Amino acid sequence: MGNVKGIGNIYQQTFIDTYSRVASVKLYTNKSAITAADILNDRVIPFFDKEKVKLHRVLTDRGTEFCGNIQDHAYQLYLGVEDIDHTKTKVRRPQTNGICERFHRTIQNECYNIIFRKKFYKTLEELQIDVDQWINRYNHERPHSGKHCYGKTPYQTFLDAKHIAYEKTIDELTVENSDACNKEDIFIFNKNEIKNTDLIPAKQNIIDNIRDVRNYDVNYTKNSDSLDS
Repeated sequence: MGNVKGIGNIYQQTFIDTYSRVASVKLYTNKSAITAADILNDRVIPFFDKEKVKLHRVLTDRGTEFCGNIQDHAYQLYLGVEDIDHTKTKVRRPQTNGICERFHRTIQNECYNIIFRKKFYKTLEELQIDVDQWINRYNHERPHSGKHCYGKTPYQTFLDAKHIAYEKTIDELTVENSDACNKEDIFIFNKNEIKNTDLIPAKQNIIDNIRDVRNYDVNYTKNSDSLDS
């Protein structure tokens, strides 16, 4: 943001969901990996946890607050702890992060340009309160013309799209469960022997029923032993 009379240098950390345009903003007096991780820990992750949606990936520019040695860089370490993938913008291609840049122009025109004309701020906390009020209106009251919003608010767009996030999470869990199956759980079909593809079980049904088959086999063995005795 720059230097604000009465406070000093102010840096804004921004998070915006690129699908729904739900945004979160937090202000700091310095720019570092710690502050970059702090907004995720303080604002972003709690929001996604409350909505029961997994944050899978973040896109950032190549600033030192976001990029560094993965062994001792606070932001990189935090992403690792939360199991979040990190994608970086292309070199000298700021349009890669165009959604965030467009939001910065919006908050400058609709928030900062207005509140700085009305009020003299003495503390960062005082400024943060007014910014949070604007962010709340932006997310919950202001109609958005984004690609997936169709005039709805960002938060309503987020709610309407939650099923997409759930489906993505289910797909990932399915793959993980499939990988966890041992070799005896793998069904090998000979294409030359199977002429009717309708006879091939769906992959999902195979995964779902593997444990039922095992249990049935165990129960069958026990029953056979009882009959023999």
